[in-house]
Amino acid sequence: MQSDEDLKKQVTTSFTADDVALLGQRLGYDFSGDDLLRFNGQKVTVRKVDHPGEYH
Repeated sequence: MQSDEDLKKQVTTSFTADDVALLGQRLGYDFSGDDLLRFNGQKVTVRKVDHPGEYH
């Protein structure tokens, strides 16, 4: 990534760890956004977001 300015820009402008993982997967790497967060020492949590008008 250090030598590829286009890839570096894509990674640094990504909104989520999952976005970065998708970029990596397109290049043949196998990791998830959760893997990136764990590697970075962050706790991974999953929350359900209720949207008004959502059917259950």
